Amino acid sequence: MVREVVTTDQRAILTEQLKQRALGLGFSLAGVTGVDASEHMSFYGSWVAKGNHGEMSYLSRTDAVARRADLKKTLKKAQSVLVVAHEYHVLDPEGVPDEPQRAVIARYARGDDYHEVVLAKLRVLLAWLREIVPGDVQGRAYVDTGPILERELANRAGLGWFGRNTMLINPKRGSYFFIGALLLDLGLPPDTPFLDDRCGSCTACLDACPTGALLGRDEDGAPVMDARRCISYLTIELRGAIPKDLRSGIGNRVFGCDICQEVCPWNEQFARPTQEEAYRPKAELNGPDLRQLTEKLLSLDEAGFRKIFHGSPLRRSKREGLLRNLCVALGNWGDAEAVPALVKALSDESALVRQHAAWALGQTRTPEAFRALSARQLVEGIPGVQEELDAAIGGHRASG
Repeated sequence: MVREVVTTDQRAILTEQLKQRALGLGFSLAGVTGVDASEHMSFYGSWVAKGNHGEMSYLSRTDAVARRADLKKTLKKAQSVLVVAHEYHVLDPEGVPDEPQRAVIARYARGDDYHEVVLAKLRVLLAWLREIVPGDVQGRAYVDTGPILERELANRAGLGWFGRNTMLINPKRGSYFFIGALLLDLGLPPDTPFLDDRCGSCTACLDACPTGALLGRDEDGAPVMDARRCISYLTIELRGAIPKDLRSGIGNRVFGCDICQEVCPWNEQFARPTQEEAYRPKAELNGPDLRQLTEKLLSLDEAGFRKIFHGSPLRRSKREGLLRNLCVALGNWGDAEAVPALVKALSDESALVRQHAAWALGQTRTPEAFRALSARQLVEGIPGVQEELDAAIGGHRASG
């Protein structure tokens, strides 16, 4: 193979050219690491065993765990990995998140789906390598699209350290970036891993998390999150009912959460707006009115939802998931103006939506809300929804 006779100097030059190409495509950081076995699988196994992954079963599948531990199970002849960072930070519009009647959507989801954006750029880099390196270069590109530990690879490639919020933080960029990885069967010289923990004594993210999802560092210094309490998990990955004790902490965040990044001093100082046009917020997703977005979704079926949100990260929640979240946000607002939309949601075909609409109407102590709850109580046949109706009506009666 030609790769076996390439000199060390040639490999170093090729690596530098590859990283410069990556930066030229709009990536803000680029580094290279080897394909050594993961050093974090013991922690990972323990984290999963404790159930911290919630309903994300794809994180615990035997085959997926094995691939996370050994990159060569994904690309048999893998020798190195190019790891890149693509910034997505955008500024909140005026009034967001402070105005409770406005829906807050995580910054990364206000524009186009990042998977396609980052993957396309990684494929350009692979095509370039195939043009200049003799032989058939083999590569696999990933960005949250397969069972590999992107953050560990990024740390090993020198891109940053693991913050207490579990995010990868770069000392000059903060943490608002996607991580992409390009597995290669080329032996490229690795960068120096990022060994420092620069969080120091700061606990801003732990203190700010409204649902207590961040648990600090374990005895080995690894940051720990209980995903089951994370707003991003609750509003995106969870398919069933949101636990009652966590609903108030969600506030008006209807898809994802940025709180632990917003309060991070490294982001306050170094995060800058993205230059990627695809990530620019779409007007209808940039702090929309909760009532209007709820009404819009109620008028759609699942097929219509998929069509409207084609190319958007919001498709992952599906129609009933996003409506569930909107009901919670409307309930947290608790204003009489939220009632008409919630009354409509109380008759939705989805029992999950009706369940959360009932809870939300229980937070709005108005005669209209009470009448709607009482009327639905007479015809509702799903036990979970009936329980929410009973509790909401009981709350109204107790408050007089």
